[in-house]
Amino acid sequence: MRERPAPTEPLPRPVVDTHCHLDVVDRELGESPAPEAALALAREAGITRIVQVGCDVASSEWAVATATATPEVVAAVALHPNDVPRIVAREGRDGLDRAWARIEELAADNAVRAVGETGLDYYRTRESAEQSLQHESFRRHIDIAKRLDRTLVIHDREAHDDILRILDEEGAPERVVFHCFSGDAAMARYCAERGWYASFAGVVTYKNAEGLRDALRVLPREQMLVETDAPYLTPVPHRGAVNASYLVPLTVRAMAEARGEPLDQVCSDLWDNAMRAFGEW
Repeated sequence: MRERPAPTEPLPRPVVDTHCHLDVVDRELGESPAPEAALALAREAGITRIVQVGCDVASSEWAVATATATPEVVAAVALHPNDVPRIVAREGRDGLDRAWARIEELAADNAVRAVGETGLDYYRTRESAEQSLQHESFRRHIDIAKRLDRTLVIHDREAHDDILRILDEEGAPERVVFHCFSGDAAMARYCAERGWYASFAGVVTYKNAEGLRDALRVLPREQMLVETDAPYLTPVPHRGAVNASYLVPLTVRAMAEARGEPLDQVCSDLWDNAMRAFGEW
């Protein structure tokens, strides 16, 4: 376990952490702040709103309960693509149908602004049968988002082409966010043409992420977001340690530097974009 990173200099204007897992504890990274402490640290850093994201039924229920009780938090609910084959292996197709039904029930709650994180992950799921389950689940989540008018939050790992193809085949919801954007500049332009948002995590601060910074540079200022994906993807200089929302300023400053824009303007853009992507709160 590594020591928890110290607080960083607050941002000049409030910013939203658009993708966070306050409920996740990863002891290999280090001790995460408890949710209440994480929220307090975030406020001190200028991070005054958080989107708490579910990855299975239990974490989605936790997200809804937390958002209901916490004014600065809204919820996103879904089955993570990697969790879908696990549910089938554990509970069969009936179990997956029950999980989808529960996610749709949760997505209708007033505390929920988004369906996600859903999508495809070919890094951890390589078997064709498991990938087919991911495709089916992604389509189900797209349908839920469209029918309930929720933002779609996409997990896309080594699956760009199929993600874009399925969105085209199904018809994308009105608001789409690519969580922890990992595409190149060409994909960023493709998303921009369709009005989709790209959310950048601490990866954009890594030395070997110049291609990702190129993608950030070509995005219109109206379509970029920032996130932690806490407790993962901690920005430099704390890469490898536990992440939390109070470290967002490190990522935002790196984004402003990469784009060659004033920090105050980037903060303002990130706030406005998050309010459009997820609604005011």
